[in-house]
Amino acid sequence: MFGSRNFLFAKSAVALGNLFAWGFNGAGQIGDGTTANSSSPIMVGTLSTWSKPAGGKAVFSAAILCTKTDGSLWSWGNGYSGQLGLGNTTSYSSPKQIGTLTNWSTPSIGNGNSACIKTDGTLWSWGNNGNGQLGLGNTTYYSSPKQVGALTTWSKLSAGQASMVCTRTDGTLWSWGNGAQGRLGLGNTTSYSSPKQIGALTSWSTPSAGSGFVLCTKTDGTLWSWGYNGNGFLGLGNTTDYSSPKQVGSLTNWATPATSINASFCVKTNGTLFAWGRGFSGALGVGNTYNYSSPKQVGALTNWSIPTAGLNATGCTKTDGTFWTWGRNNEGQLGQGNTIDTSSPVQVGALTNWLNPALGSVTFVCTTT
Repeated sequence: MFGSRNFLFAKSAVALGNLFAWGFNGAGQIGDGTTANSSSPIMVGTLSTWSKPAGGKAVFSAAILCTKTDGSLWSWGNGYSGQLGLGNTTSYSSPKQIGTLTNWSTPSIGNGNSACIKTDGTLWSWGNNGNGQLGLGNTTYYSSPKQVGALTTWSKLSAGQASMVCTRTDGTLWSWGNGAQGRLGLGNTTSYSSPKQIGALTSWSTPSAGSGFVLCTKTDGTLWSWGYNGNGFLGLGNTTDYSSPKQVGSLTNWATPATSINASFCVKTNGTLFAWGRGFSGALGVGNTYNYSSPKQVGALTNWSIPTAGLNATGCTKTDGTFWTWGRNNEGQLGQGNTIDTSSPVQVGALTNWLNPALGSVTFVCTTT
């Protein structure tokens, strides 16, 4: 069984849109044509047209999706459940194009369930569908993309473990799939195989689905959470599960959330970074391995930009273009050239042009604009 323990990145100092990856590579998810792990960034091919990557968060996902600047969509890694969208369940250690279309925009991977929004606002999904997480009204697995309904107003997508959550352009929020622990935010623990609206509000902004829980900001800068709360993932000061959205504190300057299997993160509009949940191996970046059920600031810096999180490993870009990682490093997923855990952020190399990070369970990826 393969974990998706890797990072992907593109570095513009080499050429705009180059793609780099490192970490665990048991299913070929680094994309370099091998299955050998790497504790330092490796360039994926020679092309400089990569755009937006996504890595599977769950332990056994081990797959990567990435769009290119021409709007094409590519995948590689473990093909179980058809999550690569290539019409089969074969694993690939080098990128393969999904179909021939050039209007793909925003990809996301959960636990064998993949999805992507197109530039026309349609939503497509494929892969594991045992809990109806593809949103197609059934529990049939598909190894090629299938359109979710006929709407053209889908906006921001996040695939969780056996569920998905997505905003629409009107600011409404929708979820579907496994409803255990209330992760769908619908006030119950029922599973649904078609999208269901969460409440009636039209002010939702950016969702992030973890393993059984969800964070989502609103346009007013507030942060909300719901679902499984075993290690304080929801940031509410307790470990109680909630099946409807609950506000995290009272602040109105939350901006960019990220969730992993075990923890939550969010950058504020002032550039500070906060973390909470399970601190195993230092995954929260706060200098220890404790669990926290309320947000804790990561250091004192005010130039954090885009966070990403996986299985006990975390990374975040800064506004100066540097990239920093922390947490579990048993597969070299921190990109430091070693396998030493760290409970505080450590810079990956000396480059200042990292952008758009994504973390599979323990494999990092990223592209530039």
